Amino acid sequence: MQRPDNPEHVEQEHQLTLGEILSVLWRRLWVVLMVAAICVLGTVSLSLAQTPQYEATAMILIGQEPGGPAQDLQELMPTVTDLVSTRPVATDVIQELDLQMTPGGFLGNLTVDQAESTQKLEVSYRTSDPEMARDIANAVAGAVSNRISRANLGAEAITVTVWEQAVAPGAPVSPDPVRIGLLALAIGLLLGLGVAFFLEYLDDSLRSPEEVEQVSGLLNFGMIRKFKVPKGKTGIARDKKGA
Repeated sequence: MQRPDNPEHVEQEHQLTLGEILSVLWRRLWVVLMVAAICVLGTVSLSLAQTPQYEATAMILIGQEPGGPAQDLQELMPTVTDLVSTRPVATDVIQELDLQMTPGGFLGNLTVDQAESTQKLEVSYRTSDPEMARDIANAVAGAVSNRISRANLGAEAITVTVWEQAVAPGAPVSPDPVRIGLLALAIGLLLGLGVAFFLEYLDDSLRSPEEVEQVSGLLNFGMIRKFKVPKGKTGIARDKKGA
């Protein structure tokens, strides 16, 4: 039975109680689960199809000869950090390792982090080959040490030491199917809830005697439940048998 265009009913159907919301979720649970499953399977499949990326990190320690003003060194740390990700350093590493890439492409995979209030720099490089990531991170640390040690940055006797060599990573840093799958599950559940309530909004069928009375304005004296007639027990079959 279809709902007629009744303004009062249209106004009331937007005022859902908690019980009605739970009832909608129960009826449309398959929609929510289906949408969530599609999101998870699709996202995880795409992530597994991507090439794994490995990241290696070398540590550089910026120091100063005894007698130098420590305040000047602290002020120079942002400048030193910025100098790591420059074309001269990239060119030195590309030539040293005979890499087939441009300085711009090289710097796109290079990151430099400074621990707050310290003279420690972490140089990280990301690529699809774990051993290459290790070699490049160590080469960058060496190139930075050579260039900054020779440069005059305004402080007395700056020292640049490769404190910790990078090692080949044993596991990729991306993609992460578990994290991606959990994120896709959360998004899929939200989308599934939206689809479920949208389908409920489009559904104009009546599901209870109370709704029939409310829409029609007539009293309900009873209802006929849905039932199935066993095969061979129809009225037509009995009439033929009697005949």
